[in-house]
Amino acid sequence: MADQPADKKFFENLSGAGKAIGVLTSGGDAQGMNAAVRAVVRMGIYVEAKVYFIYEGYQGMVDGGDNIVEVSWESVSSILQVGGTVIGSARCKEFRTREGRLKAAFNLIQRGITNLCVIGGDGSLTGANLFREEWSGLLEELAQSGKIEEEAVKKYVYLNIVGMVGSIDNDFCGTDMTIGTDSALHRIIEVVDAIMTTAQSHQRTFVLEVMGRHCGYLALVSALACGADWVFIPEYPPEEGWEDQMCVKLSENRARKKRLNIIIVAEGAIDSHNKSITSEKVKDLVVQQLGFDTRVTILGHVQRGGTPSAFDRILASRMGVEAVLALLEATADTPACVVSLSGNQAVRLPLMECVQMTQEVQKAMDERKFCEAVRLRGRSFENNLNTYKLLSHRKPDTELPKTNFNVAVLNVGAPAAGMNAAVRSAVRVGITEGHNMFAVIDGFEGFANGQIKEISWRDVGGWTGQGGSLLGTKRALPAKYLEKIADQMRTNNINALMVIGGFEAFESCLQLAEARARFEEFCIPICVLPATISNNVPGTDLSIGADTALNAIVETCDRIKQSASGTKRRVFIIETMGGYCGYLANMGGLAAGADAAYIFEEKFDIRELQANVEHLTEKMKTSIQRGLVLRNENSNENYTTDFIYQLYSEEGKGVFDCRKNVLGHMQQGGAPSPFDRNFGTKISAKAIQWISKKLRETYRRGKVFANTEDSVCLLGMRRRNLLFQPVVELKDQADFVHRIPKEQWWLKLRPLMKILAKYKTSYDVSDSGQLEHVARHSPKEAETGAI
Repeated sequence: MADQPADKKFFENLSGAGKAIGVLTSGGDAQGMNAAVRAVVRMGIYVEAKVYFIYEGYQGMVDGGDNIVEVSWESVSSILQVGGTVIGSARCKEFRTREGRLKAAFNLIQRGITNLCVIGGDGSLTGANLFREEWSGLLEELAQSGKIEEEAVKKYVYLNIVGMVGSIDNDFCGTDMTIGTDSALHRIIEVVDAIMTTAQSHQRTFVLEVMGRHCGYLALVSALACGADWVFIPEYPPEEGWEDQMCVKLSENRARKKRLNIIIVAEGAIDSHNKSITSEKVKDLVVQQLGFDTRVTILGHVQRGGTPSAFDRILASRMGVEAVLALLEATADTPACVVSLSGNQAVRLPLMECVQMTQEVQKAMDERKFCEAVRLRGRSFENNLNTYKLLSHRKPDTELPKTNFNVAVLNVGAPAAGMNAAVRSAVRVGITEGHNMFAVIDGFEGFANGQIKEISWRDVGGWTGQGGSLLGTKRALPAKYLEKIADQMRTNNINALMVIGGFEAFESCLQLAEARARFEEFCIPICVLPATISNNVPGTDLSIGADTALNAIVETCDRIKQSASGTKRRVFIIETMGGYCGYLANMGGLAAGADAAYIFEEKFDIRELQANVEHLTEKMKTSIQRGLVLRNENSNENYTTDFIYQLYSEEGKGVFDCRKNVLGHMQQGGAPSPFDRNFGTKISAKAIQWISKKLRETYRRGKVFANTEDSVCLLGMRRRNLLFQPVVELKDQADFVHRIPKEQWWLKLRPLMKILAKYKTSYDVSDSGQLEHVARHSPKEAETGAI
C-alpha cells in the first residue's frame, strides 16, 4: 500500500475486529432489500466484524433465540436477484413498549451487538433512533435486575444505528431514491406496456391504480414514463371543475385518433376538498360523461413483487457498503444516520432530520399547503411534477406564445432506448415554448440529403415506450457534409439544434462549433443530450439508454445462472458491449454478483487471470455452485472471450465446467426502462428550455447569431447536478482514440464488486464519511437540481 496518496483515506485502515453488526429489515418489503443485506454481510465480514441476521425485523430482536444468528459469506449467496427480504419483516407492537425494547437490548448484549443496520421505512428508522437514545438506560435497568453484569454496561456503552430506506413509495425525505422504487416502477411500466398493446385493438380508456397512500411518486413518474393523459396524486389535487377538464382532454385525444387513454391514480389521491379520488370514481365519471369503454386495473402488491432492477441492486449494494463504513466510523457522539442518494452520490444524513422533514410533508398536506409539500419532497419530486405539467396539457394554439424560431432535433450514433422519449419531450416542450419543431431523419447524413420535416405534438404521441430510434440514426459525423448541412439549415431557417446520441453526437457538435468560422449557419444554440448504452460520453455520469442495457445484461445473467440450477458446478463467461468503455461490464458485474469483470480501463495480465481462476476454484469447493465472469468486448485484444473461456475450462477441470455467452445486440434493443424514459424526458425538457433562453439572448436585428463557446453545450449529470457544459471545454476530458472520457466516476465503485466477490482490494473512501445536513432547497433550486 506504499503507493497510496497521502490525502486519500482508504478502507483497510478501518477495522471491524471485535465489533458485531446486526442487520434487520423492517416494515413493508421492497425489492433490493436482499442486495443491501448481502452488501452489509460481506462488507462486515471483509473488515473482520461478526455479522448477525436478525430474522423477522424488530419482532425477532425482541424474541431473540434462533432469530439472531451469526452468518457467513455463503449465507448471502444467490440472494441478490431475489425480491422481498430473505430475513423476513414484521410489524412489532411489543418493540413500541419499553418492556419490548428491554428484551431486545438484552438479546443484543448476549451477542455483543452494538452496531445495527436497519433497512426499512421511516417508522422502522424512528423506532431504531428511540432505541439508541434509551440504550444506556436500558442497560442500567438490565444490570439492576441482575440480567447482565456491570462490566457489560461499561463495555457496550453506546449503540450505533445506520439506516437505509427500503420503500417502494419513495416517500422518505433526504434521498432522491429509496431502495425498491425503481423496481416498483418496472412492474407498473410492464403492466402499462402490456395494456397499451391490447388497447390498440379497441378504443379504450384504462384507469390504473398504483400504490402511494401518502406519496404520489410512483403515480407521477409512471405517468411521465408512459405519457398518461391524466394523473391524480395526493400532493397535487386537481383544481375545481377537473371532471369537465379531464373529459374534454380525453375526448380531444380520442378525436385526434388516439385509440387509448390512460389515467393513473395514486391510492391516496384527493381533490381540493380533501375528498378521496378513487379509480372507480374516475371510471364512472368517464363512462357517464363520455360513454367510453373504460376498464380499471388495480396493481396492488404486484408492485412490491418480482426481481429487483439493476438500479436497485447497485443502489442497495452501494448503500450497504456505505452503511458498514458509517458504523465503523461512528462514535458515541455520532447521531443515528441514514445513507441516502443525492443525484449520483451516496451521502449520509442525520436520520431524525430526514424523519422530521418527512413528517413535515404530511403536516403540510394536512394543512392543505400543497406547494410547500411538493417543495419539501425535494428537487427530484419537484422536477418530475414540473416536467409533467409541461408535457401533459397542450394549450390551444391561440394561447401559445409564437417565437417563430425553428428548432431541429436529430439522433446520432447507435440507437439507445429512451431516445424516443427525449425526442417526444423536446417536440412538446418546444411547441409549448412557441417554437416550430423540425425532425431530421437519419442523423447528419439525412440532414445533408434534406430529410427534414416539421413535426407536431400529435406526431410524437406514444413515443415514450418505444425502443430504438424512430427518427432513424446513423453514425456519420457532419465533417464531410458541412456545406450541404449549412445549405439545409439556411433553406429551412434552422435557429437551434438538439442532438441526441452518444460519443458521435458529442464529436459532431464539436465539429459544428469548430466550423462556425466558415459557416455562419452553425452560429446558433446547439445542445447535446448523451444517449448511448455504452455510457462513454465525457461530461456526464449517466447516458440515456445505459440503464436499459444494464437491465438486459442483469436479466440475462440471472437466467443464465438459473439455467444451471440442479447441475454440477458451473462458471459462465459473458461478453458485454460498450466499445472500450467498461461501464456495462463493471456495473453489470456489480448488479449480477459477478466474480470478475474484465475491462479496458483496468489492465490485466495472465497472472491476474490465473489468480481469478484459482479464487473461483476455491469458492467452488464450498457450497457455492455458480460462477459469473463478465468481459467487456474490447477489454484486451489478445485475452479474448474465447481465450478466457478456454483458460477457465482447462484450469477448472474436475471442479467446475464452463459455458460462454456473447450478449450482443440484445443489449441495444427492448423497451426503455422507467429510468431511461424519465431521464430522457426530463433532461430533454431542460435542454429545450436552455435553447429557448439562448435563442432570446442571441436574437439581434431579426436573426439569431451565437458564436460563444457556451452556446454549444452538453447537458450532463455530474455527481449531484445537471449541468450545461461547453463541448469545447469537454474536449480535453475525452480520449478520442478509444472514445471514452479520461476520468470515469464508476471506476471508484470497481473495488465494491471485488470486495463483494471476496477479493482483498484497496478502496478509496475519501468521498464518504462526512455527515451532512438535510438540504432545504428553494423553488429556484429545483430548476437546476437533480434528476
